[in-house]
Formats: sequence, structure tokens, C-alpha cells
Amino acid sequence: MVREKVTVSTRTLQWKCVESRTDSKRLFYGRFILSPLMKGQADTIGIAMRRALLGEIEGTCITRVKSENVPHEYSTITGIQESVHEILINLKEIVLRSNLYGTCDAFICVRGPGYVTAQDIILPPYVEIVDNTQHIASLTEPISLCIRLEIERNRGYFRKMPHNFQDGSYPIDAVFMPVRNVNHSIHSYGDGNQKQEILFLEIWTNGSLTPKEALHEASRNLIDLVSSFLQKEEENLPLEDNQHTVSLSPFSFQDKLDKIRKNKKKIALKSIFIDQSEFSPRVYNCLKRSNIYTLSDPLNNSQEDLKKIDHFCPEDVKEILGILEKHFAIDLPKKKF
Repeated sequence: MVREKVTVSTRTLQWKCVESRTDSKRLFYGRFILSPLMKGQADTIGIAMRRALLGEIEGTCITRVKSENVPHEYSTITGIQESVHEILINLKEIVLRSNLYGTCDAFICVRGPGYVTAQDIILPPYVEIVDNTQHIASLTEPISLCIRLEIERNRGYFRKMPHNFQDGSYPIDAVFMPVRNVNHSIHSYGDGNQKQEILFLEIWTNGSLTPKEALHEASRNLIDLVSSFLQKEEENLPLEDNQHTVSLSPFSFQDKLDKIRKNKKKIALKSIFIDQSEFSPRVYNCLKRSNIYTLSDPLNNSQEDLKKIDHFCPEDVKEILGILEKHFAIDLPKKKF
């Protein structure tokens, strides 16, 4: 556990992690402060950050199990101690970490007798198991357990519905939220018009990311949600039949690209994060580990600098150059001058 003394800046707004601990593989805790804030600002930020932490961060879960010769969810299989329903509940408890986009498949193929745990799952390279000791099933006879798992990355939660059941396919209630709980509290100090506030944020995660990573990601997502208000209004267009209603198209990444092409301003790239572009999982992981979070970050490097990134190969550099050239007509120099 790491705990630091709380110190308050009286000049500029600063944040700090004052406590950090790992209670188990699937429970991380972090406590953060933000100060100094004017009266009322701590509540504004605290409420928004709590909602963003709980609702705007993506997680990875097993959402469907497929197996042959299983008549229904509450059936039993000879040679397996648990019922199919109990196996589904155990699979629901597995915590995954990934940079997956959409869905992918994983497999379990084990020969008994013995115990089946999360470490027996055969996963694609961009998906990891946080706690591989999670129990799945107990095979009491020399039989084979072979099932296919569907893994998805999303946000919020997924509730299985009766119409989702198919032959040999069973959906699982999935809670994608990696943040288990968030508390915010406020400490006020000073008198009269000089009264100021300190915001305390407590974050618990399921181990797929640290509280500090969750705080960073929630902040980026919150900025991305409101950044459309910083764009110039579109030219006023005549309304259609109903003069009292306006149809608003959803703010999308493509809209942002169009505005960048028009404005040609480098600062606009700061509002586009690497997880919003079409980078492959490999390139995305390498950039993130090198503290490159937005598309403006690579502009400070040359092509030679990019080649020095850990685990990068020439094809990865070409991928980055291709995206910058395709969408922004930007070409990085081969060497720094």
C-alpha cells in the first residue's frame, strides 16, 4: 500500500494520488485529490467524474458460451460435477483485460479427470486473464470438455434475453464496467469569499486496470463527449417541415476529421485519441506503453524516433505514417533537424 501526505497548492489546480493499494488480484483501490477549487466546482467535477468512471469506460467480458450436445442451460453432463448453469456463473466471474475491438473467440478443451480453471482458456494474444486461478468446472471422469467462448469489449452491462438463446449457444449476463465503485467527498477551507474546496475521489477497480488508469481514461472520455461544443457552429440551414425541431446528427470521429481537414490546425489533433483511430491492436499497445495518447503526440517525433519504440517494426511505422497521410495530409520527417 502506498499512502502520501495530502498537500494543497494555493496557486494552480493540481491533482495527486494520495493512497494506492492492491487488496487482491481483482480489487485495486486508489484515492486522489484535486485542489484548489472554488466553491461549487468540486461537486461539479465529482459528479461528472463518478458517472464517467462507472459508465464511460470499456471493459472485456465473456458474453456467450457455445457447446454441442447440451440440451439446455440447467442440464447436467455426466462426469462433470457442476451443472451447465454453474459453469456459466463461473465463466461470468472471469476478469479479462484487452484492447479488443468488437468480439473474438476463445476456447477451452480439457481432458479429465481434474479441475478446469481460467488458465485453461486458449485466448488470442490481445486478451489477458487477470486472475487465472478462477475455477470453472471439476471433471470427475476421463471425459473431454470442449466449449467455445465469445468475448466482447463494450461498456455498461449486457443482460441476456430469452430470444438470445440458440441451439448450443448460451448468453451470459456481462458487466463490462471495470470500475466497481466510486466515492467523492469534499473538504472546504478558508472564510467568506476566499473559501476553497478540495475534491477527494476514491476508486475501486476489478484489476483489469488500475484506479489511476481508470481516472485517465474517464477524463479523456469526458473531454471527448463535450469537445463538440468547442467546435464552430455549422452554418444555419433552413429547417424542414417542422420549424420547431432540429435533427442533430451524432458527433462522430468522421465529423472531427472533416473539421481538421478544413482548419489545418495542429492543435485539433490533441482532441483525437489513438483508440479512436484505426490502429491495429499491436500498434495501439506499443504507442500506449510509450505514453502516446493522442494523434498530436507522434508529430513531435521523426520516423527514426518511431522506429525506436519498443517492439516496433518497419510495418508499424508505415501504419502510423499511412493514417497521418490519409486523414491529415501530414508526413513526418525521416530525421530530426
